[in-house]
Amino acid sequence: MFEHSSDASRSVAWPRCVHRASGRASVGLRTASATRLGWAPSSAMVGLPPDMGQTPHSLSKGDLAAHPYTPQMRKRHLLIEIAQTVALTVVAFYLLQTFIAQPFRVEQGSMRITFEPGEYVLVDKLSPRLTGFHRGDVVIFLPPESWPSSSDNTPYIKRVIGLPGETVTIGADGVRINGSLLTEGYVYLDDGSNIEEPQSWRLAADELLVFGDHRSNSSDSRAYGPIPISAVVGRAVIRYYPIDRMSLITPPPYSIAVP
Repeated sequence: MFEHSSDASRSVAWPRCVHRASGRASVGLRTASATRLGWAPSSAMVGLPPDMGQTPHSLSKGDLAAHPYTPQMRKRHLLIEIAQTVALTVVAFYLLQTFIAQPFRVEQGSMRITFEPGEYVLVDKLSPRLTGFHRGDVVIFLPPESWPSSSDNTPYIKRVIGLPGETVTIGADGVRINGSLLTEGYVYLDDGSNIEEPQSWRLAADELLVFGDHRSNSSDSRAYGPIPISAVVGRAVIRYYPIDRMSLITPPPYSIAVP
């Protein structure tokens, strides 16, 4: 029945027959037929954006000049990416120091010989809020109203001795927790003596008793009383400078049960 058909009709009818035989082949044949009919395939025929049908070799100089990604645009995008990276870094650093960890410089000599002035420690702000504080923790805190403070509100660094709910007494024989003598191997005394004026504290549920390790040269709870837990910035966990004294900071073992 095709004998009496014109060449043009054969060009159109032939791919229709092939289309019924094979869906995959029909695309290529239809494209070939369309080319013979005088109209070139466009990228829209295969579902691509119009400019995706062009190759780098098919773009003229005018096309390149009008292309959205010119050198000026690339420079602008690069500057935007750099600004975004810097902004995200600043925000991440702020959140890290505010809620997770922060470095501090030891300013006082009240923690000798455990810490010397000028050393740097990393303070954990997060875990104490989740697990609480323990006896022997080295804490950084802002001076409460009852404590003396410098003009720049410099934080204190001390060791936790008494915990909430405990009765702590000090005397000639040292520190007692609920009547049990506390062994403190870290205490440093200039003259080798440990004579304390007898004192006693009953700590509230939100209070800590803190002393300096340099017991004969430390302004601490013995003079100004307990501190509220809310005043504590965090717990020192690492001494990272100087390098030759780098170490983890952990509570020492005690001869009494640690709550």
